[in-house]
Amino acid sequence: MIQRIQTLWLLLAAACAIASLKFSYYSGTNAKGIAPYELNGTENFLLLITSIFVGGLALVNIFLFKNRTLQLRLCVLGIFLEALLIYLYYREVGTFTAGTYSLTAILQMIIVLAFVLAARGINKDAKIVKDSDRLR
Repeated sequence: MIQRIQTLWLLLAAACAIASLKFSYYSGTNAKGIAPYELNGTENFLLLITSIFVGGLALVNIFLFKNRTLQLRLCVLGIFLEALLIYLYYREVGTFTAGTYSLTAILQMIIVLAFVLAARGINKDAKIVKDSDRLR
């Protein structure tokens, strides 16, 4: 399980999803006029639930190594959920009057990249198993 590269990518995705709950995505002045305001994953209930679900999905997906088709489908679901999460962050950023993106906003892109690389590794494993079954 740990020797497969997609396990490391999924672990990275889960760690970044959990870290996005703590670190800010955007900081600046919000619509209420509060100047040192930081937007993170715990700001909105929908952001919180989606972030936890993406992190949990990545962790659960690690242990589904025997069912590669389900694992691949869950990776694609994780990519779509992360795209939804980025949209939700973008919508929340629209409520700010001034500010800048934090450096830790990169965590969201790392999650997408990690899911894509994990899906690629799962697909390679499936091809290897299919080719070895054909040779028998």
